[in-house]
This record gives sequence, C-alpha cells and structure tokens, in this order.
Amino acid sequence: MSDVILKESALPLPLVRRGKVREVYAVDDETLLLVASDRVSAFDVVLPNPIPRKGAVLTQLSAWWFHALADVVPSHFLSADVDQIVAQVPALAPHKRLLAGRAMLCRRTTPLPVECVVRGYLSGSAWAEYRERGTLAGEPLPPGLTESARLDPAIFSPATKADVGHDENITFAQMETSVGAEVASRLRAASLALYAAGRDRAATRGIIIADTKFEFGRTAAGELLVIDEILTPDSSRFWPADQYAPGRGQPSFDKQPLRDYLAGLRREKRWSGEAPGPDLPAAVVQATSERYRAAFRQITGMPLPGTA
Repeated sequence: MSDVILKESALPLPLVRRGKVREVYAVDDETLLLVASDRVSAFDVVLPNPIPRKGAVLTQLSAWWFHALADVVPSHFLSADVDQIVAQVPALAPHKRLLAGRAMLCRRTTPLPVECVVRGYLSGSAWAEYRERGTLAGEPLPPGLTESARLDPAIFSPATKADVGHDENITFAQMETSVGAEVASRLRAASLALYAAGRDRAATRGIIIADTKFEFGRTAAGELLVIDEILTPDSSRFWPADQYAPGRGQPSFDKQPLRDYLAGLRREKRWSGEAPGPDLPAAVVQATSERYRAAFRQITGMPLPGTA
C-alpha cells in the first residue's frame, strides 16, 4: 500500500462531488470511484493538516465491513483492490500508487438526503440534548440517564445531511416528510439491523460501537443500498470495552486526540471553532493517525496493509 499522503485528488475522470474527506468520480453510467483523502475535519471544519493513513483506514475498514455485513443489507461496494480498479479503469494506471488502499469502486446510486444515525449509548450531541431537555431528536427519553449510559434498545435518530456546516437532528416524522413514510421505515429497519450486527461483531473484538451513522442510496432500478463509508472512526464512536464506565465520557478509537487539542484551544479562546482551522502540532497528527490504525487493527484483527 502506498505511503503517499493525499490532501486532495485530481484524476482523469469527471468529478461528481468533493466532500469533507472524499472525492467522488464518475467511471460510467453505473459506476463511481470514491477516493478517501487524508483530510480530517472536527467541529465541522476541515483542518489544514492531513492525517497519514487516514484515507486508507476509512476505505479498507469500510470494505471489510461491507463484506462482513453483506447478508444484512446490500451495499454499493464493488472493489477496494487497486489492481482490480486499474484493470477496470485503465486511465487510472498512472495514479495507481496514489490510489492504493484509499480508492473504492462502487455502484452508482442517488443518495437519500438523510443521515441514518443509530445510538446505542448516550453520548456526544445526544447527551447534550438529553441533559438540556430530556429528549433525543425531540423524542422524550426516560429520566435519570447518565452520560454514556447504554440505550436498550438502540435508538434510531436521523439527521439532515450537510456537505458543509452542521448536520441537524430531526424527528422520524420529519424524516418521513423528507423521504416518504415507506422509505423512512425501510431506512430505520436497515440501520438498526446493520448497527446490531456490527455491534455484536465488534464486541467479540473488545470494542463497543456507541453510535454510528449510515447513508443510503437508490439505484436506477430502485434498489436500496448502504453507501459511502460504514462503521469507521469517522462515522462511529468506538470505545474500548475494558475501559467502559457509565457516568463519564469514554476513551475512544477515533480522532479524540484531535478533538481534545481543539477543545483546549476553544476553551483558551485561541480558536473560535470556525474555519479556517488551526495548524496541528506533529504530536497530535501522529496520535490521531495511530488511533485510526489501532481501530482497524482492533476490529479486523489485522494490521492495516502496508504497515507493521
């Protein structure tokens, strides 16, 4: 796998969109190429420093999960093997080293305009809302819950989807208005099934999946597929099970070192929390990279290809 650090790709294919982390290219009428850069965002701001290997972790871990959960919900995934990708798209051959590990060939879909969030534990924005109003996405929760408390059963908590700016939590009724009642019910069922299967698989590796978000799209034939990334450190909170204790925040296998550093800057009023983001110290970049690779190792039982 390439050790290239990629901040932004520019390939000889039509660019469909550029997100916070990924570029999406059109291969043909039925196929897309997703390229995960090493860009990192926090507090909805893309930061100036890339995180080495981050794009490879997101792509390879998503590919691993798409394989593992293929019988639960079908996905858009076709291949994350750079040799297979270049064989199908010869124009990419000069870019093979750059694409190694971070490129994914996918079926083309029309994305649905919602984030399908599943929360198995009360954390992050859900904890903030509950602490203030006793609700989650406007729906009441039982009184007396503590931070990081397990939610049993897990709660489906949709949100708007924003390429820039903040996602906003919405009620299920608002989601029904957005995508229709039948599709909303299918998305809720698919999301809860994926979360349950992923949670149980991760538990065997000593990881709690506290919450996650899924995205879905429809093919031209109307088939509903899970798309983008799945159960990665960017889309999920991973907690080490042996350190879990409700009533406080938890250590996690994600960009926690980065969030901690930025939160300190905000407390000290050295950064407003708005773009542009501050430069990151080398130690924070390295620690964040190590967290991403540790998540891959812990979940899959393998080192990230190309690393020790």
